Amino acid sequence: MQAQPPTALATTPRASRVRPAGWWYDALLVAGFVALTAALAAGWLLDLDQAVADWVDTHQTDLTYWLARVLNFLGSGSPLTLLCLGIAIWLGVRRRSLWPIAPVVAAFLATGFAIMPLKLWTDRAAPRSTLPDAVELFNTLPPGEYSISYPSGHLVNTVVWYGVLVLLLTPWLGRTARRWLRVAPPVIVFCTTIYLNYHWVTDSVAGLLLGLLLDRLLTRVPWPRIPRGPVTSPASWGPSLVR
Repeated sequence: MQAQPPTALATTPRASRVRPAGWWYDALLVAGFVALTAALAAGWLLDLDQAVADWVDTHQTDLTYWLARVLNFLGSGSPLTLLCLGIAIWLGVRRRSLWPIAPVVAAFLATGFAIMPLKLWTDRAAPRSTLPDAVELFNTLPPGEYSISYPSGHLVNTVVWYGVLVLLLTPWLGRTARRWLRVAPPVIVFCTTIYLNYHWVTDSVAGLLLGLLLDRLLTRVPWPRIPRGPVTSPASWGPSLVR
């Protein structure tokens, strides 16, 4: 007997599946990002950032360093983009629909337009910088100095792209698997990015806030309703692709 496909996504608009529901949480994320940026610009939390970076420098071993470095690849934007694009193209061809590709393109544009302008605007060095004022925002850094630390692109990419991955693979993932894919990679990347001194603590917090905001905005779009091909929801992919 052929298994019956799940029907939740076929009848539930994407916007209603945002948790917590409503726009208040989005506003809270924006307020948190603005407040954090303002606090750093005013000189607050800089001591915390520097203290954590100094602690990391004295608490690394070869084993923990390489373990953290390997795990940190979970947040690499380019491989995640290519992985999601490959899955989306395969699904789109099999189902003769453009909608699996649409969220991948949207996520690529959203992360690109959101991350880099903020990095260039805030002009913050990385924790490994030897400059005496590296921890500060809105610095005037010398040519060649890494100056795009805030917010952490690792965290933004991790939250957004694993959200897209869950969207594409929803028909084959249970609730527990979806939760793990959404939670575990951001937590791992958050910790390893700080431990490797790739970013300050507040860089990663800001990246997490921005990533969650973009993920919620992308989740609100009713992607399966794009009028191309017979597909009306990702739930209808499952049986036809596994026969």
